[in-house]
Amino acid sequence: MRRDAQDKRTEAILGEHADSDFDEAVGTFYEYLETHLSLPCEVTGIEDFDWEEFYVFGPGSQEEYDQLRKTQPSFQDRYTLLEITRDASSEWMLFPGEDLVAYVRRLSDGKEFWLGLAELKATDRKSQNHQLLDDYSVWFINNR
Repeated sequence: MRRDAQDKRTEAILGEHADSDFDEAVGTFYEYLETHLSLPCEVTGIEDFDWEEFYVFGPGSQEEYDQLRKTQPSFQDRYTLLEITRDASSEWMLFPGEDLVAYVRRLSDGKEFWLGLAELKATDRKSQNHQLLDDYSVWFINNR
């Protein structure tokens, strides 16, 4: 049932662009999120970021992972989402050039990063931002 409700919300956002070109649909989602996301808001990673897989699931050492997390973004960190854009990219994104880009500031040390929006979720599960980001992430991953 959750999936049906989510599909209806996504169709309402995309409207006539629901069956259009993927890039056009991302643009429509971007315009909607620009208007409806309440920023700033706190976010974290949905699952390990691409660079972390070697350490989380692979043979990478915990000590090295802990060192790298000081300078690189981690899915375990919490961030303030400051802005979203289509006009940026970074080495930290899983889908550069396809995904919307989130400009974030890490809460623990103030470091700033450009991350893929589809890789993030709002920490306040009861907020509209949580639902909006979840709807976007699910749609993006299922349609890319």
